[in-house]
Amino acid sequence: MSSINRTTWFFLILGLLVQVLTFVLMPDNPISLVSGMLGICSVVLGAQGNILTFVFGFAQVATYTYLCCIERFYAEIAINIYYFITMIYGVYCWRNRLSNNSLQVQTRRLSIKLIAWGMLLIALFSWLTGWLLARFTDDPQPYMDAFTTVPAIAAQLLMVLAYREQWYLWLVVDVLAVVMWLRAENYCMAAQYVFWCVNCIYGYIQWTRQLDTPTH
Repeated sequence: MSSINRTTWFFLILGLLVQVLTFVLMPDNPISLVSGMLGICSVVLGAQGNILTFVFGFAQVATYTYLCCIERFYAEIAINIYYFITMIYGVYCWRNRLSNNSLQVQTRRLSIKLIAWGMLLIALFSWLTGWLLARFTDDPQPYMDAFTTVPAIAAQLLMVLAYREQWYLWLVVDVLAVVMWLRAENYCMAAQYVFWCVNCIYGYIQWTRQLDTPTH
């Protein structure tokens, strides 16, 4: 499918309306609205496997990093630098996996064994990162910051390499991020992540339909 389908358009418009409504009812930094809208566009296109996700992704990373600087979410700042770098590589990877000259990437999957080992390592590194942030920085939510960062590092790598299992991790990250931004009283960002939780389910379904390689 070379164009954006009707379901994706509906989902995209719904997400943008949620962002605008949240900002109108609970005004915050205008950059929160801009970042949220860019993020909605990026993740919805990513759920469809559309390479245009990177266009909005670069802009969203820049605006979101600014917001994290204001809140002193240091792990989030670091991971957004990582996002920017990996997205550059992601454009190259996805271009080589586009399906039949379309804008849609051909997806892959991981084995159960790799998923289990990956989850264990992610949990351990998340706890260690939270401990380090609590001990050596003034991060107001060190463990929440860590548990939204380390899994996201792995999820971003899986996304760049076009693996479906990224959506498991993104769902964990997004649920925790909702809590983190609610505590920071930034409701535009919280609304964005609520929508992203739903988008993870949509993305998993879409990427499962697009699987083209066996488990390995």
